[in-house]
Amino acid sequence: MSSVGSPEIAVTVSPDTRVVIVAASWHQQVMDGLVASAVKTVENAGAKAELHRVPGTFELSLAAQAAIAAGADAVVALGVVIRGGTPHFDFVCHAVTDGINRVSLDTGVPIGFGVLTCDDEQQALDRAGLANSKEDKGAEAATAALAMLKVLDNLKNA
Repeated sequence: MSSVGSPEIAVTVSPDTRVVIVAASWHQQVMDGLVASAVKTVENAGAKAELHRVPGTFELSLAAQAAIAAGADAVVALGVVIRGGTPHFDFVCHAVTDGINRVSLDTGVPIGFGVLTCDDEQQALDRAGLANSKEDKGAEAATAALAMLKVLDNLKNA
């Protein structure tokens, strides 16, 4: 699994840090796990998590952009795309990856990338942070966004 070698990162932020979680609506069981662990991670770091649901994973980039325009200090983007029998999987995966990256680079605001791109539902369940999951990608995405807040702050003040 890809969690092998993952770093242990503990981050705390000020209580007025605004972290917006944008989360897709498809694959409810997986999304519920991702959202719960992302919210818990943000709250454990000292910030308040603000959750906004979007129809699907494709819409995450625009929602992240709107959250930043509305004053978010960091965003956590959560979604699930499961491979099917058509090229739709490839189009959505490329679009959301490129879109989220572009929004983050264009705005300078960190976005934790918690989009699962899986071959089947079991792979998604294994990464959803549920009781029987092997990984917790919601927590990892939230931690990455929070850690980047600190890195960017350190670079500004260096």
